[in-house]
Amino acid sequence: MNSPTLTVDVVSDVVCPWCYIGKRKLEAALALPEAADLPNIVLRWHPFQLNPDMPEQGVPRKQYLEDKFGGAQRAAEIYERVRAAGHAVGLTLNIDGITRQPNTLAAHALIAFAQLGDADGSEIKERILKAYFVENRFIGSPDVLAAIAEEAGLNGGDAYAFVTDPDQLEAVAQADVQMRQMGISGVPFFIFNQKVAVSGAQDPATLLAAMQQAVAA
Repeated sequence: MNSPTLTVDVVSDVVCPWCYIGKRKLEAALALPEAADLPNIVLRWHPFQLNPDMPEQGVPRKQYLEDKFGGAQRAAEIYERVRAAGHAVGLTLNIDGITRQPNTLAAHALIAFAQLGDADGSEIKERILKAYFVENRFIGSPDVLAAIAEEAGLNGGDAYAFVTDPDQLEAVAQADVQMRQMGISGVPFFIFNQKVAVSGAQDPATLLAAMQQAVAA
C-alpha cells in the first residue's frame, strides 16, 4: 500500500523577493515539531512570471525601477521593508546589487528540467534565488543557468539544451498561463493537497495550519 502524501504546490517567480522569503517560511513550517505528524511531503514548483512581457535579454535595473515604481527613491522605500523581512528569516538580500532585470522564462525551464520524473527541484530553485538576490548573477542567461545546473550536480550541457529549447520554453509559458487561469494573480501562492490555498509569504504557523487542514479534509 502506498504511503500517504501531502502535495505542496508552490507557484512563484525567481525574481520575487517575497517568494524567496515565502520559501524560507515554508521550510520553517516543515521544521516545526507539529509538522512531524504530516504525511510524506511531495513538493512541486510552478512557474509564474511577474513580468511575462520582459524582453528576452532583460532590461537595465534602473529602467525597470522607473517603470515599476516611478523611480529609485520609491523603490528604495519598498525594498527596505523587503530587506527587513528577508533578514527576519535569515536572508541577506543584496537588492541594490542587481544591475539587470531578467526575463525568467528560461530560469523556470531549468526548474522544470530539475523536476523531470519525480525529482525535487528545490535545490535548483534555491540556487537560482541565491544567484539573483545574493550573488547578483544574470539569471536570464542560459550560460549562467547551465552553470547553476552544474553547481547543483546536474548536467550543464543537458540543462542548456533544455532551457534554450523553444518547445520547453513554450511549455513553461503555457504553465504560467494556466496558473493565471486558475485565478492566481500574486505570488507566492501555496496549494496543499489541491484543497487548501494560502496566498503570500505567510508565517510558518499559518502555513502549518493550512497543511494540517488539507490533510484532515
